[in-house]
Amino acid sequence: MKSCLSIIFLFSFCVLAAQSVEKDFPESFQIVVSNPLSVAREHVLVVLSPSQIKTAAQAFNIHAFVVTDGQTEVPSQYNEGDKDHAGIVFVLDKLAASESRRLTVRYDRKATRARSYTKRTQAELSYKTAGEWKNREYIGGTFHNTDYLRVPAEHKDHSWFVRYEGPGWESDKVGYRFYLDQRNAADVFGKKTTAMVLQEVGQDGFESYHNPQPWGMDVMKVGKSLGLGSIGALADGKVTRVEKTDSVDCRVVENGPVFSSLLTRYFGWQVGSDKHDLRSRLSIHAGTRLTRELLTFTHAPAMMVTGIVKDKSAKLFTSPGDGQHWAYLATYGLQSLNSDNLGLVIFFKPADVAGFATDEYSEFVKLKIQDNGAEYYFAATWSGEPGGIQNETQFLAYIKQVSAELSAPVKVKVTSAKP
Repeated sequence: MKSCLSIIFLFSFCVLAAQSVEKDFPESFQIVVSNPLSVAREHVLVVLSPSQIKTAAQAFNIHAFVVTDGQTEVPSQYNEGDKDHAGIVFVLDKLAASESRRLTVRYDRKATRARSYTKRTQAELSYKTAGEWKNREYIGGTFHNTDYLRVPAEHKDHSWFVRYEGPGWESDKVGYRFYLDQRNAADVFGKKTTAMVLQEVGQDGFESYHNPQPWGMDVMKVGKSLGLGSIGALADGKVTRVEKTDSVDCRVVENGPVFSSLLTRYFGWQVGSDKHDLRSRLSIHAGTRLTRELLTFTHAPAMMVTGIVKDKSAKLFTSPGDGQHWAYLATYGLQSLNSDNLGLVIFFKPADVAGFATDEYSEFVKLKIQDNGAEYYFAATWSGEPGGIQNETQFLAYIKQVSAELSAPVKVKVTSAKP
C-alpha cells in the first residue's frame, strides 16, 4: 500500500512540475539528438548553436529557458563566452545504440528565470593579492579568484603567486591544472568524490595535494615532461614546451553546471629562431574525463607535438586510427603518485598524425598543423575515483569506446518550432 501511495505521489509531483515548467516557459521548439553508432554511449555533450536556435525561434530568450526530455528537465546552460561551444549546452547521461531522442526547448521570450542545477564542472583561476614581489617570489597576501589574469613578468615556477600554480578545470570525474609559468605543462588531480573540489586545493600551500586528501590528490609527476596533453614543438630535434614567450594571459571563459572552459593566449612563443602567437582553448563537460584542446596559431609551425610523461611502471599503447576510430597515444600501469593504477591517453585525428616518438622524459606524437590549428582530447583514469577503471582491460575498452565516439559525433537537428 505504501509503495502504491509513493508511486501516486511521485506521478502527481512530476505532473505538477511539468505543468509549472509549461506555465513559466510557454513557448517551445523541439530537437532530435541522434547517435550514429550501433553501440550505446554515455555523458553525451549536446551543443545547439545560436544559428540553429535562431532558425527555430527568432524570439528565443537566453535568460529564461529549459530543456526537457519528456517530463524530465535536463540541466543546461547558455554559452556566450566560448565561441567554439556557443549556444545551449546540455549533457545526456545515456543515449542508446542508434537512438534518436526527441527533446523540447521551452522559453519565455520576455522574462528572466534562472535555473539552479547541481554543479558538475568547474573552471577557476586564483592568484594572490595584498602581498608584494621580492625578486621572483610573491610574499604575503591572500588568494583571490579571478576570471582573467595577465601573467606578471616576475612569475615563474614556485613563485607562490598562483594557487596550485595555474588554472584548474574539472568534471565530476577528474580534475586538471596546467602550470601558468615557463613550464606550461598539464597535470592531473585524481578525485575520490563527484563533488567539485578545486576550490579546496592549494589553500594551505603547494605540498598538501601531493599526498592523499579527503577529496583526492595530485596523481601525476610532470617534471620536465609533456605531462598529459601539453603543447610542444620540436626545436633542433628536441621537444620544447611553451617556455619562452613575450607575454601570456589566461581567462575563465565558461564556468557552468555542465560545461566549463579556459582560454590562454601565448604571445611570441619562441621555437628555435621563430616566434608564434597561440590561442589554447581547454574545455570539459559533465560526466566525462575528456578535456578538449583547441589550438589556433598565428604564423603556425609546420608541426607540433603533444605527449605523456614517460614512466617505467606504465605500458605504452598507440594506434594510428582509421575511418571509424580516432588515433591515440596512451599509457597504463602503477604510475600514479599514490602507486596505484593510472591511465593516461590523448586522442587525435588520424589525418593529423605525423608519427610517434619518444625522448628522455615523454612519449609523444607529432601532429600536423591544419589551417593554422590543431585539435585533440586528453583524459586520465585513476583507480581511486568512484567507480573508476581498475585494470588494463577496462582501460583499453574505454579507449576503444571513446575513439569510436569521437569519430562519430552525435547529430543535432531542429525538428519543429512554435512562433
